[in-house]
Amino acid sequence: MHGEPYPQHRVDNAVLPELDLRWLPSPEPMLRALAAAEALLPGQAVQVLTPLMPAPLLDALASRGMRTTAFALPTGGARVLIRCPDGDDAASA
Repeated sequence: MHGEPYPQHRVDNAVLPELDLRWLPSPEPMLRALAAAEALLPGQAVQVLTPLMPAPLLDALASRGMRTTAFALPTGGARVLIRCPDGDDAASA
């Protein structure tokens, strides 16, 4: 997967890049999710698949001003949508 674009997944009629981090040893899922979030420009989003519901990741993203939504997956793990707020989000917060 190195050098290839992220796989994509459709959410709310938008196609978002997706990182499957479920098979990585700890703390790699959190580190890679944070790196992906930090690379986002205002208004951009990414999805990550994690091996479990990532409460520490959600807290770290919130402290960085990111918007998140997490869903438990039926096969285990979670899908986390991470969005970097755009200027309009900051004004309405």
